[in-house]
Amino acid sequence: MAIEDLFHALIACHIVTGAIGLVAFWVPVAGRKGGALHRKAGRLFIWTMLATGGFAVGISLCTLSAPIATHPHLMAHADFGSAQSIAAIFGWMMLYLAVLTVNLAWYGHLCVRNGRNRAACRTPLNLTLQAILLVAAANCVYQGALIAMPLMLGISLVGFATVATNLWYLYKPKAGRLEWLAEHVKALVGTGISVYTAFFAFGAVRLLPEAALTPALWGAPLAVGLALILYHRRSIALMERGAGVRRNAEA
Repeated sequence: MAIEDLFHALIACHIVTGAIGLVAFWVPVAGRKGGALHRKAGRLFIWTMLATGGFAVGISLCTLSAPIATHPHLMAHADFGSAQSIAAIFGWMMLYLAVLTVNLAWYGHLCVRNGRNRAACRTPLNLTLQAILLVAAANCVYQGALIAMPLMLGISLVGFATVATNLWYLYKPKAGRLEWLAEHVKALVGTGISVYTAFFAFGAVRLLPEAALTPALWGAPLAVGLALILYHRRSIALMERGAGVRRNAEA
């Protein structure tokens, strides 16, 4: 199979799993929490996001192997008109976003599966994913610096923050009773941010290439996602505070 054929096959699979997951994303986020529908939609979201991230890894590797053959339509565009720029943006940055997606989806899955048992989340696979994301984020900075692309430098901060907050929760001396739930929300909403960002930005390359690297297109999913994370973390904090008041009253 030619690299171009593999590339397009992976894109088709990526779009299918990504579209299913991004629809499922809103059921647990906006719907009733804790019910059967929440759990089923959440599981569907996690596994489709893991598949979507896996396909994105393949897409990025195809791009790195043959940047011009996989993206011939971009050679005439001022922002992407070199093999180095195409490889950096659609190879290395997509690889970083794919690793970020897999990292967050798996971490969020472990948090809800293990609850307060943080030791059970410190699996070799989960810790390896933190290391891989750290390397991918650092490489995104390096590749962005080589082509003077500030967007790549900025988006890498999400990866550094993800690794830092994940490891802090996993290893800090003491965690709150519902902190696992806050981490679960952070991770899965973060997964949604990563994939919506990639879909909007990389999808725009084919429809409107001149808009693909605009800060607004990349910033909108991040702004919505951060608002959702802050809202749900506040709700969880209020739940934990209320539970503490009830325990004190009963004592």
